[in-house]
Amino acid sequence: MLKTRIITASFILPLFLSALFYLPDIFWVTFILGLTVIGAREWSRLTRLSVKHTIVFMLLTVLIGGELVFFLRESMQVNIYTRDLIAAYILSVVFWTMAAPLYLKQAYTIDHPVIAMSIGWIVLLPICLALYQLRTISPLLLLGFMAAIWVSDTAAYFTGRSLGKHKLAPSISPNKTWEGVAGALIAVLLYGMAWSLWLADPALMMALTPLLLVMAGLGIVGDLYESLIKRQAGVKDSGNILPGHGGILDRIDALTSTLPLAMLAVLIFYSPSS
Repeated sequence: MLKTRIITASFILPLFLSALFYLPDIFWVTFILGLTVIGAREWSRLTRLSVKHTIVFMLLTVLIGGELVFFLRESMQVNIYTRDLIAAYILSVVFWTMAAPLYLKQAYTIDHPVIAMSIGWIVLLPICLALYQLRTISPLLLLGFMAAIWVSDTAAYFTGRSLGKHKLAPSISPNKTWEGVAGALIAVLLYGMAWSLWLADPALMMALTPLLLVMAGLGIVGDLYESLIKRQAGVKDSGNILPGHGGILDRIDALTSTLPLAMLAVLIFYSPSS
């Protein structure tokens, strides 16, 4: 399994980096909307939507997602740091900091198609917008935020495997441990300090590193949330499009809960208009 994951990652990562830095804007829009639609299909499977509701959900995801991204695209031609869709980022942050932890604590089951579709849009659409706006502002900035989550996930995995004894959420994801969480936070702390030092801005370290630590924490929430949804659906992976990794949602679960926060922080604290 690990060998398959490494082979898939070694193939996908160069393609993603090429798209991130070299793909023309309109094709990047098409790319992220495509990922959103695939994610919507996987979400439909996890929440056990009927065929009719799945079709409706995917069609509305294309229409709403497309309209939002192209509206954002038009707004960013005037101001790259536009806040016209800041409400989407705020909604995402509220969901992941308040609703999702409550959901995990109570282990709610989504049994109404309208609720399932609404939550699906909260999960998928803000990250779609953040992927577009952050990349337009700076591909390196987007990569930096994504790398923080990759560092967190990797550190949590290896620390948990080697030192893990105390289960984080045994009924949801038995392999996750508090030692893994500690390893993730330490690794992200070091990553944030290195990023700030590379930028040669001590003041930035005071703001960037705490943001990355919060992102690491929310990334774990996002990971656990998808794990619970999969457990309730009785499946191991959200899909099988990525050998060894599962589906798109399996790869972006921690990003759905963190990139909208990163974008919100940029708009509030780092944009020239702030």
